[in-house]
Amino acid sequence: MIGVLALYSSAIVSAAVCGTCHRSEARSQPATSMGHALELVADCGILRAHPLLTFCHGRYSYAIRREGSRSIYSVTDGAATLSVPIRWAFGMGTAGQTYVLQIDGALYESRVSFYNAIDGLDQTIGSRGYTPKNLTDAAGRRMTQSDVVDCFGCHSTGGVHGFTVDFDQMRPGVECENCHPHATGHVKALQAGDAKDAAMPSLVRMTAEESAEFCGRCHRTWAQIAANGPYGIPNVRFQPYRLTNSKCYDPVDRRISCIACHNPHAEIVRNTAVYDSKCLACHDGTAKAPGKVCRVGKRDCAGCHMPKVDLPGAHHQFTDHQIRIVRANQRYPN
Repeated sequence: MIGVLALYSSAIVSAAVCGTCHRSEARSQPATSMGHALELVADCGILRAHPLLTFCHGRYSYAIRREGSRSIYSVTDGAATLSVPIRWAFGMGTAGQTYVLQIDGALYESRVSFYNAIDGLDQTIGSRGYTPKNLTDAAGRRMTQSDVVDCFGCHSTGGVHGFTVDFDQMRPGVECENCHPHATGHVKALQAGDAKDAAMPSLVRMTAEESAEFCGRCHRTWAQIAANGPYGIPNVRFQPYRLTNSKCYDPVDRRISCIACHNPHAEIVRNTAVYDSKCLACHDGTAKAPGKVCRVGKRDCAGCHMPKVDLPGAHHQFTDHQIRIVRANQRYPN
């Protein structure tokens, strides 16, 4: 298994530097959802476009107000009010944008999140069904140090070192060196004219299992979910786990690896029919692709065999990566 800490290298190579040779990738990747996995409040398009957001749940009322380049997060129980500036915005709102607050020196995950589908606030998925104990608890869930390292390690670049986060050095969003931790040495070796030391590990050559472990550092591996959950529909978000459960999954076959279907340097393609050629690379009935041929046809394979699943409270349908024959009224396979 590829070590998770390899993700958290000291990243000093920017997309601009990588772009001197890798122009296409450096141009497209920063605009992707991964490139915007974490945003500064001043730059956050959702918060800038919504100067006032409100939400009520139980006896608590929430508001996010824009003040210049800041957004102020407030919660009140009618008698007292807690107001703090939002420090960071996680995600682009497709499946929710959640906020990190700082209260008395500690970091908190906001109890409410923004969802594009409803163009407003609702409970953060992890807080659904939770009854706050007090006003601070209603504002957010206090993050452990492990939470902080994991969240910022996957949503930002260059700030996580071991089990600490250097917020001054951290850059928002997933940049080149999150996936290419050898980029700094690569650039230095090229500058020194040392072609041998400049060689980079080839991620394209990873097997399906290596790819699932690599991407699973942030998207969760099979072992993580199998051991600790979540179980049932909530795990539809964790694609490497779901893919590994597929009957056609072959750990050594690159044709069913994450990057066989998804280009990490470009935004995900949501037209499922586009992936037909990927499926037919295995299921075409030929000598090179001898997998079983679908009896229904060879169009929009993923639309049938990778169903969309509604995650309660997410206001979003997730594509289930557990590839299978889907039957009417079938229970969600864990």
